[in-house]
Amino acid sequence: MTDLRRIRLCLAIFIGGLVLSGLTAFPLVTESGLLVELVAHLGTDNALFRWVWEVHQGLVETGIVYPFLAYGTDWLALAHLLFAALFVGPYREPVRNKWVIEFGLLACAGELPLALIAGPIRGIPFWWRMGDCSFGIIGAIPLLIALRAVSRLESHAQS
Repeated sequence: MTDLRRIRLCLAIFIGGLVLSGLTAFPLVTESGLLVELVAHLGTDNALFRWVWEVHQGLVETGIVYPFLAYGTDWLALAHLLFAALFVGPYREPVRNKWVIEFGLLACAGELPLALIAGPIRGIPFWWRMGDCSFGIIGAIPLLIALRAVSRLESHAQS
């Protein structure tokens, strides 16, 4: 596989993840309800079920009393979609837009302290925070592969 193809594949995976993450931030009540049903099949006497149920109930009750708070997750969804659009630049011209990939890696790294610092303050269970951290780690993998390939393209262009 050529470096350009490798870059584009990695960025397509990353863009797809951002789009999926953004689109799923809109219907949180519906999705959390489906998650409750799914996790219930594993049993209802465990920490995972209790947490998922509590999150779903919080979303439902907050939506009834304070529906405007969901507007915050609408903005979160928009941010994911805009970040996805940002990566079209390096998809098209990777060497020229290398900085976007570096920015993406910085954002992935930022997920870790956010989850580890804000998570306990917000009462998020440790095991859930580890799942949140995994998004930054997993997201960094295709970006690191792409960045290495961009560096190779860059060095070939200079020689």
